[in-house]
Amino acid sequence: MSNLHKTAAYHTLGCKLNFAETSTIARQLTDAGYDKVSFDDRADIYVINTCSVTENADRECKLHVKRAMKANPEGLVVIVGCYAQLKPEEISQIEGVDLVLGAKEKFNILSYLDDLKKSESEGIVHSCEIEETDFFIGSYSIGDRTRAFLKVQDGCDYKCTYCTIPLARGISRSDTIENVLKNAKEIAERDIKEIVLTGVNIGDYGKGEFGNKRHEHTFLDLISELDQVEGIERIRISSIEPNLLKDESIELVSKSKSFVPHFHIPLQSGSDDLLKKMKRRYLTKLYNDRVNKIREVMPHAAIGVDVIVGFPGETEEKFMETYQFLNELPITYLHVFTYSERENTEAAEMDGVVPVAERKKRNKMLRILSEKKKMAFYQTQLGKTLPVLWEHENKDGKMFGFTENYVRVQKDFDPASVNQIEFLNLEKILPDGTVSVQSSYESFLAKA
Repeated sequence: MSNLHKTAAYHTLGCKLNFAETSTIARQLTDAGYDKVSFDDRADIYVINTCSVTENADRECKLHVKRAMKANPEGLVVIVGCYAQLKPEEISQIEGVDLVLGAKEKFNILSYLDDLKKSESEGIVHSCEIEETDFFIGSYSIGDRTRAFLKVQDGCDYKCTYCTIPLARGISRSDTIENVLKNAKEIAERDIKEIVLTGVNIGDYGKGEFGNKRHEHTFLDLISELDQVEGIERIRISSIEPNLLKDESIELVSKSKSFVPHFHIPLQSGSDDLLKKMKRRYLTKLYNDRVNKIREVMPHAAIGVDVIVGFPGETEEKFMETYQFLNELPITYLHVFTYSERENTEAAEMDGVVPVAERKKRNKMLRILSEKKKMAFYQTQLGKTLPVLWEHENKDGKMFGFTENYVRVQKDFDPASVNQIEFLNLEKILPDGTVSVQSSYESFLAKA
């Protein structure tokens, strides 16, 4: 297939890591002469990067294939990502799919496009056994002008009983510090103010950096080096396992010039019995200690928590253990996931299945708790003058941004503020849950 004046469109499902990888694939195609267009435009190639964490993500894949076929029935549809690695044959049967690339093949997409033709029946599959996926491709995404997602690690060696990610992404492996720093500097040169570090299990950083299982470097080494990169105003750590978030890393963030006081730490359950059934590598005491350590050195830090409801064996009593544990914990917000059975996982075979209606009820209870926690945290920040990084979107004449500690604020849209950091006084919580701001000068006048 000649790529003279060819166009390509991209859609990403799932996590920040997928966004980083889609951007890398898009840059490869752009470098090879493909013009990037919107996913709903007529394109020669549609690349869909899939997720498999929820059943819903699987269904979404089919939905976006239909979208592509509606935009251009002759367009070639390429599916990559976690779902593509786990269920390549199933995806190849979806009407409109032409090519399915597994975890090892997705970064070689260009070598598969030259001879690709629109499929008459089922798509072509190129997918290795996941054991062969033992190399690392560095990626970063520039989704908007404000922040970039920087991939530092991939894969996972943990064996959590509910999770398919090790099956979809392979063993834990890391980028070299040298390459991470090179990518961070490239991002800085583009005048992007914030980097979000991403990976499957970023606290395991260093494993597989040089193709072996040893840790030549650690997560602490990585963040110490990144803290020295000039030109990056903010670095945010995405999700990190509690057992891998060491006191030294928390201390470094508390004294850092660029790392922001914001942590996202998966808990999954507040019941020690369920944590053992899930094969998590910590119990609630360690989790509690981590949160309190953060609060001790950074009282103003935002702390987000992942939690799963409806895991097999989660009785009403065990769910209430989770609820009470979270209620008493000084955290900021929750990401609540409703457990869904995944093929080839231990949990799918476990007794004590929780009815779906009960799973949904528990999800709602925790989402209400999350909203209360977030509003209580926002309340503690009112009256403070904090740096806000403004995003580029204009939503009905308003613009939005985040403080370092993840308070979402808004003001009237001003193009001069886009991608700028401004010190502003947090005024009041608005009905939509964001916070209004005044410039420090205006707040001074108001008090005068």
